[in-house]
Amino acid sequence: MQIAYRPFDIRWTYYTGTSRGFICRPRLEVMRHMKTNNFGLSLTRKIEGSRPFSDTFIFNRPITHHSLSIKEVNIICPLYLYPTDQDLDQTRRINFDPKLYAKLQKLAKHPEHGTPDELAVFDYLYGVLHCPAYRETYAEFLKIDFPRIPWPTSPEEFWDVSAKGIHLRQLHLMDPDSIGATPYPFNGDGDNRIDKPRFDDGKVWINASQYFDAVPAVSWSFYIGGYQPAQKWLKDRKGCALNFTDIKHYQRILKILAETDRIMATISLRSLPTAAQGSETTPEEA
Repeated sequence: MQIAYRPFDIRWTYYTGTSRGFICRPRLEVMRHMKTNNFGLSLTRKIEGSRPFSDTFIFNRPITHHSLSIKEVNIICPLYLYPTDQDLDQTRRINFDPKLYAKLQKLAKHPEHGTPDELAVFDYLYGVLHCPAYRETYAEFLKIDFPRIPWPTSPEEFWDVSAKGIHLRQLHLMDPDSIGATPYPFNGDGDNRIDKPRFDDGKVWINASQYFDAVPAVSWSFYIGGYQPAQKWLKDRKGCALNFTDIKHYQRILKILAETDRIMATISLRSLPTAAQGSETTPEEA
C-alpha cells in the first residue's frame, strides 16, 4: 500500500497492521481510518529547538512517524472514523466533538452558503492554521501544545478562511487542476542525476550542469513542519537520476510552495488580539 513518507513524497510499503511485524508499530487503531477515503490533519504537539510553527499538513493516506517532522512526534487526526466489522453501527462518523461542531455550525450559518458541513469546517481549521498572524500571535503556545482554533467572529470570516483552506487542501493533495501550469523549465545537459542540490539566482541546481529555472526563492526556503520540501525531496534522492515523471512532480512541488505562501498572505482573522491586548492567553478552542 502507499504511505505518506514526507510532504509530497508518497512511498510504497507492506502494511499488515500487525504490531512488531514488517512495520514495528503500525498503529492500526488510527491508521486503519486512513486506509479508506479520508483526510487527516497532521500536527505536532511540541516543537523542539527555535524554529517557528509550521507544523500542519493534510494527508489522505497513512503516515510515518516522521512524515511532518524528523524530531517531533507526528500526530494525525482523521476527519472520518470508520466502523470495524464487529460494530453494529456501520455508518461513517465525523471525528469532531459534537457540541463544538454544532456551535461552529451555528456561528458560521450564512444566508448564501448555508450551514457548513464537516469538510467546510475542516477547511476553516486548515486555513486558520496557515494564517501568518495566527502563527505569530500564538508562537510560544504553538511550540508547547496542540493548536487551539479561534471561533470565527462572523459567518463571513468563516467562509472566507474556509475558501482559502479549500485551495490549500487541494494544492497540498497535489490536485492537478489546482496546481495549474508549472513555469520552471528543466534545463542543461547531463544524466539528470542528483548530486548536490543548491539554489542560486532563481535556479535549483541538481548537479553541476542541470537546473530548474525561474524558481521563486520562497519555494526553495519554504517550511512545512520540520522540512523544507523543495530541498528535502531532492536530498532524499541524491545519486538518483530523475525521469520525466520525477521532473514534472518536482515542478509541481515548486508551484505548490509558491502558491501556499501567496495564499497564506491573504488569510486574516479578526478574532486575534490587538497589539494592546497582547497574546497572554490562548484562543478559545473551536
